[in-house]
Amino acid sequence: MKMRKSLLLGLVTCSVLFAACGKGDASQDKVIIYTNADDEPVQVMQKVLDDNGFKDQYTLQTFGTSDLGSKLLAEGTNIEADLVTMSTFYLKSAQESKQMFQPLETNLKPLVADVDFAAPFSVQEGAIFYNTDALSEANVPVPASLKDLADPKYDNLISISDIKQSSTAWLLFQALIDAYGKEEARDILTKIYENAGDHFESSGSAPLKKVRLGEVPIGFGLRHQAVLDKENGEPIDYVEGTEGTYTLTESFAVVDKGDKTNPKAQEMLNVILEKGRADLIEIYPSPIYEGETVNSAHAATNQKVFPEELTAELLKEHQELMDGVN
Repeated sequence: MKMRKSLLLGLVTCSVLFAACGKGDASQDKVIIYTNADDEPVQVMQKVLDDNGFKDQYTLQTFGTSDLGSKLLAEGTNIEADLVTMSTFYLKSAQESKQMFQPLETNLKPLVADVDFAAPFSVQEGAIFYNTDALSEANVPVPASLKDLADPKYDNLISISDIKQSSTAWLLFQALIDAYGKEEARDILTKIYENAGDHFESSGSAPLKKVRLGEVPIGFGLRHQAVLDKENGEPIDYVEGTEGTYTLTESFAVVDKGDKTNPKAQEMLNVILEKGRADLIEIYPSPIYEGETVNSAHAATNQKVFPEELTAELLKEHQELMDGVN
């Protein structure tokens, strides 16, 4: 009798262990997605994956751009992620130094066929935005240009993000450097930093949050977020500076782990792009694939791209422009 009980207990124990092992293997099959995207596109990605057969088959983790960029450049193919969405310039630098991404296969045709390992995901645009109520109370005019933000009349009335922590700030730098040259741009930025004072933020989204709450009347950040706020009835408006609207492209890439590459990563990439573009282009109103159109009311009228190729090395060069300031 004792032998039967011991045998039965052993069988149950083995069954539990096998079940646990099975669950462990299943969890290892999940696609790990790293992204620097904002909340809105993250929600689109999750909804598209869940609605198209991939619910509970992935884990998604968000990072700041500089943090994820550092991980890519430091870890290469040893990174835990199977699929990443990231600023394209970081992906290019990581590929050049680490050869870490697979060639992609997708039915969508990008308007600019750049590289075979990165599939464009969105176009980020920088813009000046302001709280209409707070601006009226401050009794200052709407800035017509980015250079205007350096005017002493905007002292302690603006919020911007830190280029050493947020790629959003790079859009401001690109516009000023392209329009005025490095030396004058540094002088302008120094005065903008002084005007920002305590409203100098680590996150690209933080300036709009402060402007939305009326803590400061004016900010610089992502244009699409200000557009959305205005449409949602917030006291927010935006202006396209005379220097133009500069852009950064974000892209998908699949990490090449050889035989350990998760095949579902490529599948998920295609599903998000094919099924999610309609929603993504509503958030980021810039066509990036053939056949796409945008709401003209949402589109910037003077969209520009920095004349030099954007790389992690160029970003570092522009970051160093402000060493010792603030």
